[in-house]
Amino acid sequence: MTQNHTADADLDLALRLADLADGISRSRFRAFDLHVVAKPDRTPVTDADRAVEEALRALLAEERPHDGLLGEEFGERAGDEGASTRQWIIDPIDGTANYMRGVPVWATLIALAVDGAPVVGVVSAPALGRRWWAAKGLGAFTTDALDDRTDAPVRLRASGISELADASISYNSLKGWDEAGRLDELTALSRAVWRTRAYGEMWSYMMVAEGQLEVAAEFDLQPYDMAALVPIVEEAGGRFSSVDGVPGVWAGSALASNGLLHDAVLGIVAQSSN
Repeated sequence: MTQNHTADADLDLALRLADLADGISRSRFRAFDLHVVAKPDRTPVTDADRAVEEALRALLAEERPHDGLLGEEFGERAGDEGASTRQWIIDPIDGTANYMRGVPVWATLIALAVDGAPVVGVVSAPALGRRWWAAKGLGAFTTDALDDRTDAPVRLRASGISELADASISYNSLKGWDEAGRLDELTALSRAVWRTRAYGEMWSYMMVAEGQLEVAAEFDLQPYDMAALVPIVEEAGGRFSSVDGVPGVWAGSALASNGLLHDAVLGIVAQSSN
């Protein structure tokens, strides 16, 4: 069965999902009885990760029963025939390692992809008191008043810096670049830009959308790590691809930029990898 939903309605649902997630994740953050185990890939997962995803799956089953769903903790659920081009993509807690150590840089990532391309994205970081959201064609916005919805959202704009020598880049994880065999590319980028930082997790990409950074890039990512970021970066005027320039979120790495410097970064990466 084909279901027609407007971008406004999908975004409204994504924001309600974020509200639901925030209530759960915030209540377990820094809890003394937080339960942490290692998954088969040795990455950590907490009872909060699973509780958030279970709650979001339940609400989506009610609100969008015909859509597909991909979540980090419980995998993929196919959509109904005729609606399978729509897929919700969820990371219940992006930054679980931070979450379990009491570091406030973590967020719930919620996206809707149509034909594999993210068109709605919400990044909600309740420990920071921040939320970012976007839908294709509707702009990208943020608020730092999660508990006071009377404050007007602020529209996001990527920076206008057009020279790499003036740019700031966040590479997120030196180990990730090393394990990908791409340290030469990172070194070349570091030499070309004004400064490098490693802000980590979703925050680097939101800083690109806010115009505080020009470039964010990293390796060893899954679609649920990236899908929610794409509409926010792009609706703010930026670009998003893999580090090698492959569009979308299916190539295992991310490169987000203010748009003006994207090709220049790709050129340095390509030249350094030869």
